[in-house]
This record gives sequence, C-alpha cells and structure tokens, in this order.
Amino acid sequence: MKTYIITYDLVKDKDYKSLHEVIRSFNKWARITESTWAVVTNKKAAEIRDELGQVMDSDDRLFVVKSGVEAAWRNSKCKNEWLKENL
Repeated sequence: MKTYIITYDLVKDKDYKSLHEVIRSFNKWARITESTWAVVTNKKAAEIRDELGQVMDSDDRLFVVKSGVEAAWRNSKCKNEWLKENL
C-alpha cells in the first residue's frame, strides 16, 4: 500500500462533510491539518482525485501526491506515531 497526501480548498459551497466521508472511506487515513489528510491505499493519485472530485465543485482546488521518503511536521492534528508509521 502507498500513502498519499491530500490537500484541498473548497471555494464557494463548503461541503466538508461529504468530502471527509470519502476520505475516511480509504483503508487508513489521518487528518494532518484542517485541509490536509494522509490516506493509505492501493489506488493511484488520479483515482483518488477522481473519487474526491465526485463530491467537490468544479472551482474547488485539490492536490494529491504520493508520500515521499522524508517528512517533517509540527502540531499535526493526528498522532505523531501515525505519521511516523505511514509516511
């Protein structure tokens, strides 16, 4: 499985509930900041983008990237252990 970082901006209609439900449907997930999440899945970045896009408006912004080798953070919303184990 791979870990992906998802970040988004909901521009006009802010349907966070639907977006968060889709994100939470992945195998493993963690909320890193208000609009940044990590998910663990076998899917590709484009598949994640397309799934999330189904509950987003056309003017909303979305960025999905496969997690790399190195990371650093401060005051994340999720537990540090989750990030250490999954990024």
